[in-house]
Amino acid sequence: MKRNTTCITFILIAIAAFAQQSRINYINKYQLLAIEEMARSGIPASIKMAQACLESGNGNSELAIKSNNHFGIKCKSNWRGQKVYYDDDRKNECFRKYKSVEDSYIDHTNFLMSNERYAFLFQLSHDDYKGWARGLKRAGYATARHYDRSLIEIIEKYKLYRLDNKETYRSLTAYEQKQIVNPGISNHININPFKAHKIVTINGLDAVIARKGDTYEILAQELGIKAWEIYKYNDIAEGHIPRANEVIYIESKRRRAARVHLRHKVEKGETMHYISQLYGIRLRPLYRRNRMDWGQEPHAGQMLYLRKRKPGN
Repeated sequence: MKRNTTCITFILIAIAAFAQQSRINYINKYQLLAIEEMARSGIPASIKMAQACLESGNGNSELAIKSNNHFGIKCKSNWRGQKVYYDDDRKNECFRKYKSVEDSYIDHTNFLMSNERYAFLFQLSHDDYKGWARGLKRAGYATARHYDRSLIEIIEKYKLYRLDNKETYRSLTAYEQKQIVNPGISNHININPFKAHKIVTINGLDAVIARKGDTYEILAQELGIKAWEIYKYNDIAEGHIPRANEVIYIESKRRRAARVHLRHKVEKGETMHYISQLYGIRLRPLYRRNRMDWGQEPHAGQMLYLRKRKPGN
């Protein structure tokens, strides 16, 4: 009897471990979709991620696998897309069917934003996950009695509140733009919050142009490089948040400017970092070339040398 009890305990532990790993894998795979939708709407990424985990069974529910519906959203009268039918609160209820998981995440955002009964939620802060969880329960998103508590438990157990600050759960090295193959769904659908930034050439160097809501960490994951490398390439301290339209180099800048740029006349408000980015020059060589102390800023009208060392006095 004792041996049977031990076996059952072992099986239960194994099942729990498998379920937890399944949830972690799901979070790693789709967290950037949640972060991007938060930037678009203000819906906490932690809430979206927790709802997706709960509603889709970490992507393993029949509705998620066959219909890419990860939020359990029913058709409603205004739905014009594809439909599937499952028994839920009532028999043979109509649910939305999507071409991709990304479409499901986007439609979840649109569903909340366009429905008046959820309007009050958007007055809450994007990091007030408890307020959002309780609000979703109060607005009737789901009929489960402890729906809000379940969301909060998932968020706190897996520290999903970090997503609300655009910090990812963990490195997405396992996410490699693999094809999503679901029964009944096209086998070449890609979930693609990545590859959203076009790589441009500036001063002969590869770079991207920052958009509102970007962080170096998100760009690093999109481009398959380390965040510390991007900080280093751009001579910027860790934690810097780029502004929209800011140039971000994704390879090491050069020691000197291109041959056509010998010198630069400083205009009002320009900093050494700005000039180093403008010409794709590493910051320290730029300081040394102009015989300036580290941290010293130029004055308007000053002539900076971009290729050769400034002549001594």
